[in-house]
Amino acid sequence: MEFGQVPVRIGDKGAGSEPADHTGAAMEPVPSAGQLPARVVLLFAVACGLSVANIYYAQPLLDAMARDFAVAPASIGIVVTMTQIGYALGLIFIVPLGDLLDRRRLIVGQAALSALALIAVGWAPTAITLLAAMMAVGLLAVVVQVLVAFAATLAAPEERGSVVGRVTSGVVIGILLARFVSGTVADLAGWRSVYLASALLTLVMAGCLLRVLPRHVAAVAAPSYPQLLRSMVGLFRDEPILRVRATLALLIFAAFSALWTAMVLPLSAPPFSLSHTQVGLFGLAGAAGALAAGRAGRLADRGLAQWTTGIALTLMLLAWIPVALMGVSLWILMVGIVVLDFSLQAVHVTNQSLIFAVRPEARSRLVGGYMVFYSIGSACGSIASTMIYAWAGWLGVCGLGATISAVALLFWAATRHPTPGPGASAG
Repeated sequence: MEFGQVPVRIGDKGAGSEPADHTGAAMEPVPSAGQLPARVVLLFAVACGLSVANIYYAQPLLDAMARDFAVAPASIGIVVTMTQIGYALGLIFIVPLGDLLDRRRLIVGQAALSALALIAVGWAPTAITLLAAMMAVGLLAVVVQVLVAFAATLAAPEERGSVVGRVTSGVVIGILLARFVSGTVADLAGWRSVYLASALLTLVMAGCLLRVLPRHVAAVAAPSYPQLLRSMVGLFRDEPILRVRATLALLIFAAFSALWTAMVLPLSAPPFSLSHTQVGLFGLAGAAGALAAGRAGRLADRGLAQWTTGIALTLMLLAWIPVALMGVSLWILMVGIVVLDFSLQAVHVTNQSLIFAVRPEARSRLVGGYMVFYSIGSACGSIASTMIYAWAGWLGVCGLGATISAVALLFWAATRHPTPGPGASAG
């Protein structure tokens, strides 16, 4: 039987079934590793990359958007912030549905609606329309988290960290390549064409997912939607590892967003005066670092999650030294970008590997709650970096990023041995 024809049912009884959690949701039986071929893992990664890219296309285009809509450069970061607000709302109200509904239908439906939102961005006549459409793009881009949770469910336990690492590599690479792609396309055909082209690709992706993903049938005894939302609060109350790792996500993505949101401003201005395509090339360097960190999930599978986290956070802090030397050499800047993106990906993969092991029956809610903190961090980093740049220039942005990275390292050191919650596992 083809992978796409295999139904995955929550709550089936018999061999291999798992007990229900305290919310009433039956736990999902994990299929064997043979049910998740390498080509399907690749599709998950590509779909995640294409979806998350929709959030980040705007970053190298902020100066063009500011000119088009007559918005001050110091305020244009609101475009990214509004997208992240939409993303946060989606994480709270849409992602938990993955523990209740057929994930296949949920994923394909979100992809189709995302295409409509992207078209609205490409045709936006005013700044207000643009912001509303960007919020919708962020709201629907949370399909990424439903995909990651689905991949974690289908993976065998001993390979879950590796699979999450490969799929999450697609997420981070999509974030970084979005800058190169959007910059290149914008130089050729204007910034609006970026979103119209992405709408077409998103529709094609929806068709591929509909054909390949297995059906995922919800259990009859699944909780109601309000119960599902309330249970997210309970997960944070009961699981210290979720609280710790969510806080780390907030900090590392605030630093990440501070770099990538503000970097286009000095690079597109004298003395560099780089084009959008040239600015986007820095995303290729960052993608190389993110890809290299994809093996962090394997280290987590081997019980080295804390070691990986500590090393990666230390490297993230040190990376701001070459980043601050932009005025000396763009090659030095590139080194800092590679190290910073490598570090972020390593921590992010490790975070997800740990939280997915806590409550198998609640993976969509776990990743949704975790990524709310990611979204908050990204939004705060975006708006803070453009404001700091207007006040203190590039060195001010680097000081902001280094401070956030130092706080993340200190926080990890103080909480690296959290008290296990009722659903926690060792490691």
